[in-house]
Amino acid sequence: MVSDHSHAQGRFYADLPVFTEFSGVAEGKSYARLPDGWVLLAADIVRSRDALAAGNYKTVNMIAAAAVAAVLNASRNTELPFVFGGDGAMAAVPPHLAEETGQALAGVRVIARETEGLDLRVAAIPIADLRRAGADLRVAKLQLSEGNNLAMFSGGGIAMAEKILKDPERVSPYRLRESDGGAATVLDGLSCRWEPVPAEQGHIVTLMLRPQDPAPEALARLIADLDRLLENEFSGAVPGSAPVRRTSLRFRFPPSGLLREARAVGARRGFWRVLSRAILEALAFVVAVTFRRRIGPLEPERYLDEVTRNTDFRKFDDTLRLVLDLNQSQLDALDTYLREGEADGRLVYGMHVSRSALMTCLVFSIEESRHVHFVDGSGGGFSRAASDFDVRAAAAARRSATQGDSDAERRVVGKALGLGG
Repeated sequence: MVSDHSHAQGRFYADLPVFTEFSGVAEGKSYARLPDGWVLLAADIVRSRDALAAGNYKTVNMIAAAAVAAVLNASRNTELPFVFGGDGAMAAVPPHLAEETGQALAGVRVIARETEGLDLRVAAIPIADLRRAGADLRVAKLQLSEGNNLAMFSGGGIAMAEKILKDPERVSPYRLRESDGGAATVLDGLSCRWEPVPAEQGHIVTLMLRPQDPAPEALARLIADLDRLLENEFSGAVPGSAPVRRTSLRFRFPPSGLLREARAVGARRGFWRVLSRAILEALAFVVAVTFRRRIGPLEPERYLDEVTRNTDFRKFDDTLRLVLDLNQSQLDALDTYLREGEADGRLVYGMHVSRSALMTCLVFSIEESRHVHFVDGSGGGFSRAASDFDVRAAAAARRSATQGDSDAERRVVGKALGLGG
């Protein structure tokens, strides 16, 4: 039986006010501190770049999405904040759900290895430990559509958790063992049926972008600059830079990702059972869309409109993580802006450009319009953008250290010459 305190803890995120314009991520009033008792569940694919180099882009995305699906399915319908990162994912859970959601996530590690040969790191890190390590974790809620929200994070906690997760020594006390999961892991809702989404304007840009100044005002200026560069097609509800549109959605029968979906979801539900149901659902979808007729709970026009709104192409966790569809002029203007901002120390970024986007979905109820769609640039979008970001961030740190040494030397020389205190 759940106590009143546990119930209140579980309602924390559900009761958080929403904002609907992406510019709200720069408003401090949008955020609330996650309670100390909460736990951050984290997953990351080991050597994901090797898998991407082998062309397994969609598989990497699917396993990352499976981590979210497992936690949400084990959450007893509690609304939870989560973030999809392309080759990993994180979700925060209240203390009374930490054990069963952790077990579900541990089970994804088994599924990833058994079905796709991928090694998944999984950990459960208390929010209180992140704070003791010097970070914080605040969360805000962007409403995509009624009942479908994306979590935005600030305070450095997500970046701290990523560092812990990838450090064998630091992650040791938090690691989820395979014995903690298995048969109970449920991936209901995980779906990989859309074909790659082509860039209608020419370029799918996967971008990680962080202002060097952590003040909300710096982030607000950055978002305003992006709106200006992209001709006011960035921060609105469904801007022109959104990579998923009705006209760009591609579906075929049978979907090319059907076997991949059946292997993952069917690992606990039964492969043939899941595959046969997925084939029937895919066929019904084709018929409904082709003839524009409702079949069961599926109203094709409404659902396709919802898909375009319910995508996570804009996220924030102290770093903006974006997937945008840009024309050549917009890409050139963005590239110039980023290079100039990097040169004068205002920002750090990492970018990957491709011709299409990949979409992995969590569809919990078509009838109730509960579905969200994770977007990544093809060719390893976020993973390759992260590699570029890491290189540029390291270079910026070296420049800052060199500048600091030079300033110190000038002060010493000036003091010796009697030119200053």
